[in-house]
Amino acid sequence: MKFGQVNDPAKIDFTIPPDHPDTPKVLKQASKPDDFEVYVGCAKWNKKDLKNFFPKGVKDELAYYSSQFNCIELNATFYRLFPPETFGKWYTTVPENFRFFPKLEQTISHYKRLKDVQETVEHNVANMLHLKEKLGMPFLQMHDNFAPKDFDRVVTFVESWTYDVPLAIEFRHTGWYNDAAVSSQLYALLEKHGITNVLVDTAGRRDLMHMRLTTTTAFIRWVGANEPQSDRLRLDEWIGRIAKWKKAGLQKLFFFVHQNDEQESPALAAHFIERLNKKLGTALAIPKTLEVKGLF
Repeated sequence: MKFGQVNDPAKIDFTIPPDHPDTPKVLKQASKPDDFEVYVGCAKWNKKDLKNFFPKGVKDELAYYSSQFNCIELNATFYRLFPPETFGKWYTTVPENFRFFPKLEQTISHYKRLKDVQETVEHNVANMLHLKEKLGMPFLQMHDNFAPKDFDRVVTFVESWTYDVPLAIEFRHTGWYNDAAVSSQLYALLEKHGITNVLVDTAGRRDLMHMRLTTTTAFIRWVGANEPQSDRLRLDEWIGRIAKWKKAGLQKLFFFVHQNDEQESPALAAHFIERLNKKLGTALAIPKTLEVKGLF
């Protein structure tokens, strides 16, 4: 994941900003504050990207990956719509507790830019529904240059999302979060329709650390800078913020680990899981091969 990559990460202040003032208000809406659902994983499951992860002889990469992690951020669906049979195969490959978080097609977000996309959206959702109960939360990632001037398209899209499937949206143009009038309207729209506001933590785009939750779900896409020590310290700081949110009423955490160059995303995810278990008393399994190799 090259988004937000910088030449010298050491010059970046990675401190997590304070919460948006309305985030605590959203978390107070939780009806079951003790019911905490956690999914932590990577973005891909292939051997080429997940180095130092698969033991020798592994043929079914998804089967092995899903034996170690409880979810996957499914980026492959961004590039093309897979047929129902493929989603069905993925469904039968993974364990009962595994969840997929597929990205909606780029035709919707990047090519048509939310204009006249209802038919394509319906096809995306219909095919993804073949994941049945293993479908977590699909998400929409807008292009960097999709600006607030097209806010009306966002309104139409959100109001048309009437499927019985929760949705998350990631906006990347700085205007969505750093123009007070725009952000206020956006947050109100997402809250009203139960749409989760995606948080992206990456080196070169600290302006997107809005720290504004619009539901009692935190959907976080975290991007390591390939700096082993600082990457782990950054993850440790996130543990503290998540603990605070959980105490305030956070119900669900979806946390996905990327890197600018995918060298040790599984190891970083395992580090995060280990720390999360110790801090919050969660019981997520730590990927066994990473434990044996001592990569964190």
